[in-house]
Amino acid sequence: MVGAGMGAMATAARLAVAGHRVTVYERSATYGGAVDRFERDGFVFDTGPGLLHLPAVYRDLFVKTGKESLERSVTLDQVDPASRHLFADGTDVTLPNASRAGSVAALDAALGAGAGERWAAFLGRARDAWDRTRRPLLEEPLWADPRPLGRDPYPAVRQRRLLRGARQAATVAEIGAWELDDPRLAALLGGCALSYGLDPRHAPASAAVLPYLEQTFGSWYVRGGMRELARAVYERCLARRVEFVFGAEVTRIVEKDGAAAGVELADGTLVAADAVVAGVAAGRLVARDLDGAGDGSVRERRDGSVPGRFTVLLALRGGRDEDVAHRTVVHAPDGAAEAAAVFGGRPAERPTVTVLRPDDAATRPDDGHEAVTLTATVAPQGPVDWSDAALRTRYAEVLMAAAKAALPGLPERLLWHETLTPADTAARTGAEGGAVPAPALAGTAGALLHPANTTGLPGLYRAGGWAHPGGGLAHAGMSGALVAGLIVEGAEFRGSQ
Repeated sequence: MVGAGMGAMATAARLAVAGHRVTVYERSATYGGAVDRFERDGFVFDTGPGLLHLPAVYRDLFVKTGKESLERSVTLDQVDPASRHLFADGTDVTLPNASRAGSVAALDAALGAGAGERWAAFLGRARDAWDRTRRPLLEEPLWADPRPLGRDPYPAVRQRRLLRGARQAATVAEIGAWELDDPRLAALLGGCALSYGLDPRHAPASAAVLPYLEQTFGSWYVRGGMRELARAVYERCLARRVEFVFGAEVTRIVEKDGAAAGVELADGTLVAADAVVAGVAAGRLVARDLDGAGDGSVRERRDGSVPGRFTVLLALRGGRDEDVAHRTVVHAPDGAAEAAAVFGGRPAERPTVTVLRPDDAATRPDDGHEAVTLTATVAPQGPVDWSDAALRTRYAEVLMAAAKAALPGLPERLLWHETLTPADTAARTGAEGGAVPAPALAGTAGALLHPANTTGLPGLYRAGGWAHPGGGLAHAGMSGALVAGLIVEGAEFRGSQ
């Protein structure tokens, strides 16, 4: 196993239960990949994902790998309200967790009569897209010919226009402009897409499944921070006798007789194996094309265009008010300009900022202090030099200025802050440019699919965010189930029933 990220560990635990001897080689000193934490002076911060969607994925992992449930290892809190949204025109709306009727009422009250119904109708169409793609995109190995998934499953409204041809939304931005018909609803949708690393101007309409997933299945927080979920999965692996070797970078997949036969470590050590699972981008570890040519295969993205995250960790004096939202999104005044900057390789002057304020005593030294995390989607390391100290300082100030709308009195409350950029992500995880992969989506001729879990090299498999079904905690866990099924049952494995 190459890498100890969430997808790789989910694979390892399942394989161990199936009777395989599993060893995980991880280049860093710890497990979890991007699911990490930062601690200082009694403050504790997540430095990766801040919330969990579809916790059923990890509940299933724990059921399938032992008698102890996930809830015996971690405490899951349903976040309610799900989110607060602050728009540039001063509109303030708070959305409840997993309540369609509650969201309709909140949007009507804040945005005007009819806004909630338009959002609900949109989510109904998003549900249709979800139903059409859930199994092939999440629960099955990627089809041998993925081209049918290149068609967008979102049932866009056909809009007739006087003296002009009818039109249908094909992108997230077009849904916002043509179907939602309110710039704030458009920002709600566009901001969600951007938070997953997608360009709303070009992301397919099928990205509607992302807000549908969040608002239907809810948002969850792991008490003590999301790192606790990584700890629980790691300990489950140890309990199933998975061996971990940290500080051991894999530099090459060893081939023998046309199949993967083991790995080579940075110190020259050769380790034989019957099968190799890469929890990182596998293409850099082999001297061959893993995805075929001209056969409809989905290739690994290695163009450095996938965005990353800029994060500011705030240690604040003064306790957290009881009625504040766990997650507040301060929307950019111009979403199109923000997207143009992020995907044009430069810092957005006024980004959308997500403010996370967990009500968790484990994240702060005492009730007289608060740990807050600010995050924005940004261009990756490379197009932007995020290692530049002056830029890091300036952009941290940009995020804090935006966050004042959600954190009154921020300058006076601030004890200290730490900044994490895509350059830090690249150094910590090895991801090119510090990029954070998006979930797989249908549409756009398959451009947002991820490479299959199997490869063109027999015996080599891919798990984690850079493989089918893509990025995110839930998707990484699903990749583990798929890879384990393919190894245990063979090529005929078609997913859980």
